[in-house]
Amino acid sequence: MATTATLVQQKLDQAVEILNEQDVDLWLTYVRETMLTNDPCLDLIAGVYSAWTGAFLVSATGERIAIVGRFDVPSVEQTGAFEVTGYDESIRPVLTETVERLAPRSIALNYSASDAAADGLTHGLWLELQSTFEGTPFAERFQSSEAIVGALRGRKSAEEVARIRAAARETEEIFEVVTQALAPDLSELGIAELMHAEVARRGLGYAWGRDHCPAVDAGPEKAVGHSPPGPLRTRRGELLHVDFGVSREHYCSDLQRMWYFLDEGESAAPEDVRHAFDAVWAAMDAGVDVLRPGAAGWEVDAAARAALVAAGYPEPMHALGHQLGRSAHDGGTTLGPRWDRYGKSPFGIVEEGNVFTVEYGTAVPERGYIGLEEDLLVTADGVEWLSTPQRELWLVR
Repeated sequence: MATTATLVQQKLDQAVEILNEQDVDLWLTYVRETMLTNDPCLDLIAGVYSAWTGAFLVSATGERIAIVGRFDVPSVEQTGAFEVTGYDESIRPVLTETVERLAPRSIALNYSASDAAADGLTHGLWLELQSTFEGTPFAERFQSSEAIVGALRGRKSAEEVARIRAAARETEEIFEVVTQALAPDLSELGIAELMHAEVARRGLGYAWGRDHCPAVDAGPEKAVGHSPPGPLRTRRGELLHVDFGVSREHYCSDLQRMWYFLDEGESAAPEDVRHAFDAVWAAMDAGVDVLRPGAAGWEVDAAARAALVAAGYPEPMHALGHQLGRSAHDGGTTLGPRWDRYGKSPFGIVEEGNVFTVEYGTAVPERGYIGLEEDLLVTADGVEWLSTPQRELWLVR
């Protein structure tokens, strides 16, 4: 198992390749007080905290330079990933001197209008950079690093894939614990507490905020979304939906699972529930059939969306899938519709090595919500499931 420092080195090597591929001379990630405003990419390329203003530069020639405050120097040096220069009174002179020496024709900065994973530069730091380079030719050479970051986060190494797979397996094991404990009249909060106890016992983290990880939706009364579990209780003749993910060795899973509580006299789920479950899977499979290197994100979503609507269900008001990695929502290409809220991300091109979720759902009147989500890797000629797909609805007797 590679160390975090090794992963950082691997991603920096990959970044140099991407800069040359995209004909960008310099990538500058500009940060400060990262406990408050952490850049989404800093953990990926450095794995350190920067208290004072810091500049992390990667050039197409292979140079990796970190310019940080005096007291941040030791931690950055320990990574072994950068040539480190410290400063005391101001970062501006050494930053200007370094950029002048490198003489880049283009400088990619950590901002993006479409990709949150590439948008760590605050407005204040943007103004500071403009002021620093005012009167130099470099002030006109800034551009977004979104394409660089999208490729870097999206092209998962074998080690990154192994960590995501391990996180998915931990998640599935916790779902198995839940299945053994389920019975009618359990509260959403009680189910969440059981899962929290398992996360703690296994020494894991959460793929998103603990208050709504897991999201637990019992029956038809819950408004499904990014909301915390509440007092609603499981009941016979109704569905239970859980959305949950863990963080293991800094990489995440993101899965949704379904149970139906058999009513008195039932030996199988009723037709309306079975039909909805099968329709959601058919839609997801339709999208997965299109999920190949070279496909646009919106094309994958469109295939799934059309299948679910053709089966008689409402159009989903969310994307089919998102990338998965160090974050549950890992930026880059989205398997989503060409809606304004997704910006340019649905127009991104799927690449080998991308890891996506695929997730769709629909409400079943008087029963609850059916939502399914799996994690998968894009391969040269298709996909590899990193989770074990829930092809059958789980029944609680």
